[in-house]
Amino acid sequence: MRNIELDRYDLGILNVLQREGRISNQDLAERVGLTPAPCLRRVRVLEESGIIRAYRALLDARKLGLSLTAILHISMDAHTPERFACFEEEVAQMPEVIECLLIAGQEADYQLKIAVADMDAYRALLLDRVTRIPGVSGVRSSFVLRKVIDETALPL
Repeated sequence: MRNIELDRYDLGILNVLQREGRISNQDLAERVGLTPAPCLRRVRVLEESGIIRAYRALLDARKLGLSLTAILHISMDAHTPERFACFEEEVAQMPEVIECLLIAGQEADYQLKIAVADMDAYRALLLDRVTRIPGVSGVRSSFVLRKVIDETALPL
């Protein structure tokens, strides 16, 4: 989409929306110092430009029975677009994978963040699904003991 220049009102809108996505347009306009109509127009431009990608609810994994979060570093046997595409298609089908990053600067090629109920669920995911993806040559796992910072808001 087109590039847009962000002014202080746009940045204010983005700062509020990324922390309070359910805020009404009236309240948002008041918070950033605009009237409702121009505020709504700005929000629509930010959405249409792709700067605002989506609105989501953040859920508490533990309250949903997903008490184990693990970080997996995945090494691939070949660095080809086909291998990477196959891997990415496979992990995209796993609801336990809540983040998948292609990384550089490590021995691994991918970093996965997964949320599962317990160690048995982790073992099943790892051994029955992840390690069976063609091209996966190594997996190194770390387990989250505590989330020290758990933000989704970007620094603006």
